[in-house]
Amino acid sequence: MKTARRFSPKEAEEIYLVPHWGAGFFRVGRDGELEVTPQGPQGPAASLQEIVEALRDEGRPLPLVLRFPQILEARVRDLNEAFLKAMAKYEYRGTYRGVYPVKVNQRRLVLETVARAGRPYHFGLEAGSKPELALILAQDLSPEALITTNGFKDDDFVRLALMGRKLGRNVVITLEKFAELARVVRLSKELGVKPLLGIRYKLKAKGAGQWEASGGENAKFGLTTPEIVRAVEILREEGLLDTLVMLHAHIGSQVTDIRKVKQAVREAAQTYVQLRKLGAPLQYLNLGGGLAVDYDGSKTNFYASANYTLSEYAENLVYVTKEVVEAQGEPHPILVTESGRAITAYHQVLVLEVIDVITPPGEKRPDPPPEEAHPLVKELWESLQSLSPKNFQEVYHDAFADKETLQTLYDLGLVSLRDRALAEELFYHIARRVQAIAQNLPYVPDELEDLEKLLADKLVCNFSLFQSLPDAWAIHQLFPIVPLSRLHEPPTRRATLVDISCDSDGKIDRFIDLHDVRQTLPVHALRPGEPYYLGVFLVGAYQDVLGSHHNLFGQVGEAHVVVSEEGFAIERYVPGESAEETIARMGFTSRELFQGLEKLVRQSRLSPSEKGAFLERYTRELQGYTYLED
Repeated sequence: MKTARRFSPKEAEEIYLVPHWGAGFFRVGRDGELEVTPQGPQGPAASLQEIVEALRDEGRPLPLVLRFPQILEARVRDLNEAFLKAMAKYEYRGTYRGVYPVKVNQRRLVLETVARAGRPYHFGLEAGSKPELALILAQDLSPEALITTNGFKDDDFVRLALMGRKLGRNVVITLEKFAELARVVRLSKELGVKPLLGIRYKLKAKGAGQWEASGGENAKFGLTTPEIVRAVEILREEGLLDTLVMLHAHIGSQVTDIRKVKQAVREAAQTYVQLRKLGAPLQYLNLGGGLAVDYDGSKTNFYASANYTLSEYAENLVYVTKEVVEAQGEPHPILVTESGRAITAYHQVLVLEVIDVITPPGEKRPDPPPEEAHPLVKELWESLQSLSPKNFQEVYHDAFADKETLQTLYDLGLVSLRDRALAEELFYHIARRVQAIAQNLPYVPDELEDLEKLLADKLVCNFSLFQSLPDAWAIHQLFPIVPLSRLHEPPTRRATLVDISCDSDGKIDRFIDLHDVRQTLPVHALRPGEPYYLGVFLVGAYQDVLGSHHNLFGQVGEAHVVVSEEGFAIERYVPGESAEETIARMGFTSRELFQGLEKLVRQSRLSPSEKGAFLERYTRELQGYTYLED
């Protein structure tokens, strides 16, 4: 039996670009299994395959999410240390106060881990709604940590923020629109609380990437310069000018180009200086979010990448701010950023099991068509017989034309189903032969570029794209996807992925690449009886909170995993939603459903034993996982 050529870990890493996007948290092990190194490349490692198998041995179903709190801790530490080092490098006389926007991922493990890891750095949290503020006020934060409140606010939101001030929390109410100023002034007097205020400045500068349109003069949030000047005048008249402590400017999420970042920082710093000259005693310059994650590893300004590193980001913010304020003779502000994606993305891995494969026809050489076959079917056979490296383009064009003509004739009832089937087998086999020839050419002709996707397998994965990877569907976000095992074998197949939802959009047919977007994913041929797992990486930001219950597929289970020199430990497992829970979201109770079905069963012709067995099974299904189970 012929064995597959052994792959080196480095070859596998380059195919799946692991060193380019993994930030030192993932690597291919010597045994061909993907490993996680939550404390960095020099720290202990654990096989993701072994973690999944341990969970399966405990009876935990797939799909599931693996969370690594140590990676969250590392990202919080790396962000803060990057700014502290940049400030030391440029002799910056202010300090840094990072803030985590909880809208990025409000899961308990995430929030509590970020708060705990950030406490030595006085790291804070940002609320964009009343429920988020209620959640944040109960967290164990450093007394110096900022709690920023963004988003539109009603009286109750402002009251809750002001009561946070009474509790000794460092809560800053950011004015997102001019009308909020009167509300805050009125309620602060009513409660007898002196607020801390920030003003969100509507930057003229725009970001780069998916969210470029969210910035600039047409942005949803922020005050214009005339409104800012008027706000300063009102606060002075009310004797509250000393409460204005923060200028907030947000360029947008996932800003891929460092030049855009620097442009925004310069404009924000200049506005900070000008407000100081108007008498506002600003202390904080909040430069918002935007710190990008390099999803495809290309280190470019492509929308799924970033052309800068974390240290470059911190150094640019510090240097540009210092340059602007010193030129105007103003003190260095306390710098604030609200980075969420860059903190949370790496800590979470979605694990999928491939449960089936759909393979296009034509893998085996077809038999010659029978004598009674349609003339165009015979013509396709002759094209196959004549195919060579010298005429492959001509043969493909002819074969494609014959296939299209046969389809038209079939629609008119002039070709039999058997002839159409023979034609498809012949065409796909010709296409496979043509693709094999084209792959050895230095340049693939344009008309053949789509052959790889046409001939790719479709791997059926037990998950819902809309629940677990909503951004892949909604905004075509790219996520790294890698097999968890067999990485010591060359991947001999190309595939796209489809989910089990009843929706044609439930597919992934765009994959990361250093130079372009791949149409297919390199994978291995499935082996009967052997599970094949795929890991989807960098999914810790937004995917948990944006996931929908399309087709009533519920939230997946999650395992919290810690890695040490002794191995890995599954500290906690949170079960995924049951069918009963997802149905309840739609306003139904399991009791009502059971009663309705029980009535139908009683009236049926089923035997008494069949009735009991059916109702028992129905109850089990309501209590079971919403995904396919063995």
